[in-house]
Amino acid sequence: MELQTLTARSPETGYNFGFLDELSKKAIRRALLKAVAIPGYQVPFGSRELPIARGWGTGGLQITLSLIGHGDVVKVIDQGADESVNAVNLRRLIERTSPGVKLTTATTEATIIQTRHRIPETPLRAHQILVFQVPLPEPLRVVEPREEETRRMHAEADYSRIWVALYEDIVRHGRITRAAGYPVLVNGRHIMSPSPIPRWDVPRLHQAEFLSLFGAGREKRVYAVPPWTDVEPLAFADHPFTVERFDVPCARCGSRTSFLTLIPDERNARYVCSDTEYCDEQLALQEAAR
Repeated sequence: MELQTLTARSPETGYNFGFLDELSKKAIRRALLKAVAIPGYQVPFGSRELPIARGWGTGGLQITLSLIGHGDVVKVIDQGADESVNAVNLRRLIERTSPGVKLTTATTEATIIQTRHRIPETPLRAHQILVFQVPLPEPLRVVEPREEETRRMHAEADYSRIWVALYEDIVRHGRITRAAGYPVLVNGRHIMSPSPIPRWDVPRLHQAEFLSLFGAGREKRVYAVPPWTDVEPLAFADHPFTVERFDVPCARCGSRTSFLTLIPDERNARYVCSDTEYCDEQLALQEAAR
């Protein structure tokens, strides 16, 4: 067998458009409609088997495959990067099973953006859908291990224990130490985990003009934040919610307005933009201005 055969990008034959069968896609879309109607509420759904391991984005991928159609433009990122192994493999699966769907790394061109752990730095618009891959959808799991009890707590809006947990965090550490997956109150009713995005991204869900969909394949849950919905981080009046601060600019593009990630180097570590497409765009703008 030739290497070219193994790396060929021609569509696979013998699969339904979007890999999933039409009944499965219809069931997932029905669950998503309920999730949109009840912002922040976790809707159970029948998670399907995919040719990737659970825990590698099957929930988000099922949402994307059930929504895409001819003419859609899809972008896949992992921790903000377009070139990570996870993002490349998910993108390749979409490409080979969804002929007619265009793939892109440009945020502004995409109609559907599947992401793990980040929201693109470039502001999203109303025609775009952001699909999150979610490993642990239950925000109350840190205070209650029993699924039945967390269901009751959500139904009765009994969120006192997570408030106590945040209070105890402040007593022990002087601040709330949750760095990712910070709990939020959606539409004044349901407490939700915004997936393990950094605190930097949490305020960008509040009154956003785009639709956010969250999928947890292993936990068989989907939930949503419709456009123009209140998303408020849990915080106390004397201990307000804060986002990460960086004392240095991006080592590549010099940005001081983007979320940075620490990259180990042979000599010393350096901070660069987590969103690689945004970082490349800033470099291109600087080059064009010279």
